[in-house]
Amino acid sequence: MKINWGTGIVIAIIGFISFIMFFVVKMTTSHDANHDLVTEEYYKAELGYQKEIDAQTNANTASSQIELKKFPEGLLVIFPDGYEDTNVKGIVSLYRPSNKNLDFNLPISLSNSELLIPDNQLLDGRWDIKIFWEYAGKEYLYKESITF
Repeated sequence: MKINWGTGIVIAIIGFISFIMFFVVKMTTSHDANHDLVTEEYYKAELGYQKEIDAQTNANTASSQIELKKFPEGLLVIFPDGYEDTNVKGIVSLYRPSNKNLDFNLPISLSNSELLIPDNQLLDGRWDIKIFWEYAGKEYLYKESITF
């Protein structure tokens, strides 16, 4: 049987569509591919974004900034001088872009204006750290991406 141009084009189009559909079905049903959102309640978090911008502006305009230092014991978060340890309330969120199961939050409990995040909780790789704290009725936010 001889195949003419029209039949060849139809066979090529059907083959291409089949190839694309195979990969679409494979990727949507595969458990290896992770299709999670960054946050579970994305739209709800988006509504509070202006509050986050204001807190970040407060932290950027402060006289001194938070410092992050790596030590063998873990990651040390150093708050600026002038913060009384008992009056600082907040949370440190560590987000792992590659695996949401590694994400965790720590309440801020300072000793000598420092907070140590233990080494055993931080695997090697990229982490997005968000430090949200309140001091003297004012909210602050510090964000940074680190490689541990």
